[in-house]
Amino acid sequence: MSSFILPKITPEVSVHLTEDLGKDQLLSFPAFQNWLSTLHNSLSLQNNKDHTFNSAPYKLRKIDIQSVDFFGGGRVGFIKLKAEVSNDHGEKLPGSVFLRGGSVGMMLILQPDDTPENSENEKQVILTLQPRIPAGSLSLAELPAGMLDDSGTFAGGAAKEIEEETGLKIAENELTDLTSLGLPAEDENGEHLQRAFYPSAGGCDEFVPLFLWQKRVPRDTLQQWQGKLTGLREHGEKITLMLCPLDKLWKYGGRDSKALAGYALYHGLKSEGKI
Repeated sequence: MSSFILPKITPEVSVHLTEDLGKDQLLSFPAFQNWLSTLHNSLSLQNNKDHTFNSAPYKLRKIDIQSVDFFGGGRVGFIKLKAEVSNDHGEKLPGSVFLRGGSVGMMLILQPDDTPENSENEKQVILTLQPRIPAGSLSLAELPAGMLDDSGTFAGGAAKEIEEETGLKIAENELTDLTSLGLPAEDENGEHLQRAFYPSAGGCDEFVPLFLWQKRVPRDTLQQWQGKLTGLREHGEKITLMLCPLDKLWKYGGRDSKALAGYALYHGLKSEGKI
């Protein structure tokens, strides 16, 4: 195993690598870059005399890379590391980190086009049901997750399934960023976290911006989709879709943090007249 000193970080931080990960691979991994810069900024705020930890500030002292998962083509996918963050009194903060970076959640709402404009009547949310092995599930109901591709279109397995089943393609110019509307660019304490929610901040860097997409469709089309998108799988099908009444999202999607966050943001922003 090799080690090196992080560049442009004071005090010096030693990094210990695994045999299958090189220095350049680590430093170019976007999730590591974002985590390190965010942490470095938050630690620097301790210099403020009003900061809770000003009298005994914490410092990042060492990073031990424990394991790496690679995607196709040798691209770094996930990294598990242990960060030593302590103050001069020897007090430490928990530093086990699973780095995977951000993803995107989509709250896709359909409504019959013969309902009154700007009403909440008969709104339906698209949920995916798919295997989530980390949760021990082969059929977890959740808001669609994926990414925005280079053209700004929602992409990934869920997006492909939605397009195949309904013909719907979700473009960036049709999206409303719920998390940007609901969360400040800078927290009151000066930290610059992502304008997103963190599903498991106790052990993972993952952040999820949530986007809203609403479309009014002919009632007969929506009825056809309601009959088709039941969540019932054909043999061997990995991802399937179902429609859920908006006011029951908290119930049918209650095990999914994206669904609960989307439900809260949607109603909170609605009450403040922001959407």
